Amino acid sequence: MEFWGYKRKEGRAGIRNHVLILPTCACGSESARIVASQVRGAVNIVFNTGCSDVAANTAMSQKVLTGFACNPNVYGVVIIGLGCETVPHNILREKIQSMTSKPVVSFGIQEEGGTLKTIEKAVRAAREMAAEAAMQQKELCDISNLLLGIECGGSDATSGIASNPAVGELSDRLVDLGASTMMSESIEWIGAEHIVAKRAATPKIHNQIIQVCKAYEEHLKAAGQDCRAGQPTPGNKAGGLSTLDEKSLGCIRKGGTRPIVEVLAQGERPVKHGAIVMDTAGYDISSVTSMVAGGCNAVIFTTGRGTPTGNAIVPVLKVTANARTYERMEDNMDVDLSGIIKGTKTFQECGGELLDVILQVCNGKLTKAEAYGFSDIAVDHVCRFV
Repeated sequence: MEFWGYKRKEGRAGIRNHVLILPTCACGSESARIVASQVRGAVNIVFNTGCSDVAANTAMSQKVLTGFACNPNVYGVVIIGLGCETVPHNILREKIQSMTSKPVVSFGIQEEGGTLKTIEKAVRAAREMAAEAAMQQKELCDISNLLLGIECGGSDATSGIASNPAVGELSDRLVDLGASTMMSESIEWIGAEHIVAKRAATPKIHNQIIQVCKAYEEHLKAAGQDCRAGQPTPGNKAGGLSTLDEKSLGCIRKGGTRPIVEVLAQGERPVKHGAIVMDTAGYDISSVTSMVAGGCNAVIFTTGRGTPTGNAIVPVLKVTANARTYERMEDNMDVDLSGIIKGTKTFQECGGELLDVILQVCNGKLTKAEAYGFSDIAVDHVCRFV
């Protein structure tokens, strides 16, 4: 199976060909937004940190920013920094250049003499890069180039019994075809981690999955917090989910049944192909952020209550099995799977239909969040600002 994509010198092919305007810190985010608005083919992210951070937070931020730059959907990068942030623009540029052969340039607002001068130079650089990107032709790429992030958010009772099993079927089909999938939200494995661990390809991976959940709870306990105080969320409860264990049993269905070949830390890039899991927060925007930084070139997102979430770098495909949600939020939902609940379709049939939709997205069809230009970013941090 193949799709039309953009081949990269390093790793997977992209299904989009963006010029990324990347701020190093919150102080560069508004300038990055303005630059992207002036250049066709450019996208930006809003980054709300980058300064006054402890070392662990800085390391996570750098992993996410470099991961965004190296994502296969990115052709080239224009970095905008302030000048006094924790990791200046030139250092970030050098890091990215050491990881990829993509074109990368950077500017500092303090060095350039203010916002207007920085924007002028960055727009010129981005326009030149966008012109180069427009000359790159799509090529037929094997499905093995696809790394599909799998997410759920705003879950209700329909998620675990309908939309998640359908996406799990999609995951199995993709893995069988040679593609890779990535399930995250490790806090939402708790109570069902033993079931996830049974899918481990090796005893080491089995133990890693169990330890990820144990470490998550211990991390929160060290701060005097209990994960069950925030999970399930009020929306989950209103949608019929009563406990974290119940939510987890539904959550893990979206990962499918194929052997798990790798367990990743947040924002880490995989080295293996197949069914992969990543240790992330249950907060969906943070989870998607981490998977995009890890190299996913598309994300499928199941929801029962409905969500508008999108990402500037990768298309986010929204699916629901709640007929009322699809009707009320058709502007945000891409696929209606309510036939599973109504008994007119099986989740296996819907998994096959989702495969067709994913191929359409890989070939250029815009998701609704993508058409709106939505860009939701949240970087998970270990502690407070300093």
